Amino acid sequence: MNTTTLNTRSLWAYLQLLRPANIITAWADIMAGFAASGYFIQVDIVPLLWLLLATTGLYGGGIVFNDVFDAELDAQERPERPIPSGRASQTGASLLGSSLLIVGVVAAAQVSWVSAVLGLAIATSALLYDAFGKHHPIFGPINMGFCRGGNLLLGVSVVPSVIGDYWFLALIPIVYIAAITALSRGEVHGGKLSTGITALLLVVAVIVGLLGLGLLTNYQVLTALPFLILLAIRVLIPFIKAARQPTPEQIKIAVKAGVLSLIILDTTLAAGFAGFPYGLLVLSLLPISMILSQIFAVT
Repeated sequence: MNTTTLNTRSLWAYLQLLRPANIITAWADIMAGFAASGYFIQVDIVPLLWLLLATTGLYGGGIVFNDVFDAELDAQERPERPIPSGRASQTGASLLGSSLLIVGVVAAAQVSWVSAVLGLAIATSALLYDAFGKHHPIFGPINMGFCRGGNLLLGVSVVPSVIGDYWFLALIPIVYIAAITALSRGEVHGGKLSTGITALLLVVAVIVGLLGLGLLTNYQVLTALPFLILLAIRVLIPFIKAARQPTPEQIKIAVKAGVLSLIILDTTLAAGFAGFPYGLLVLSLLPISMILSQIFAVT
């Protein structure tokens, strides 16, 4: 095997570590938060671009370190992954993850000091989850949810003063991700009926919470309703199946649907705050993420 082939295989392995389909869902968080901030009416999109770069670094770095910390476990349960298969080194992955996290925080700092603080908090929370949180049945899902909730607020931070008004929006992805994370624990060996039911109830709570945003004066729930219905269809059906039959196969299907549907959740938020066309713009990320999910693993 020549050097070119080896380099290509190595590059592909590190791309697999990044899970590009998941990073696209993180972009949707930023765009939803951007809509809630009210800044979307401005002509200037430079802050949005900085925040998209920030979340790429933060999410990408966090997910790379997930595989770094799981290298020994993956060697037993998922030997086909880049690190245990030898296609990517643990040292190389650590350098990649560190570089991405630094880029994420620096990019966030270009927007505001609040954005920088949030970026640092997200990076710290991601590392905490990778190293310790994922092994805790209660703290783990909340920890992961905080990463996504913080990411949504990172989008809001383009107008720092608005965070004080809309901090509670972070609770929506926190609860949603907690549901996915709790369910995902059964991807390898299967799950428990109680866990599946809990995850399903958490998703229902998210849907009710999105409807509840209609109480806000600047959130148009009727505009967001078509996207909310789409979210309910795409997530509830596989989650119900996983709760009734908690096999690894059903759980993987439900988790994948839940992760990709983060974009629809963000679309629902974005449309309510910024209108139907902006919602469609966010939703346009879904087919991109779905295509990438056919090439790169999501979990």
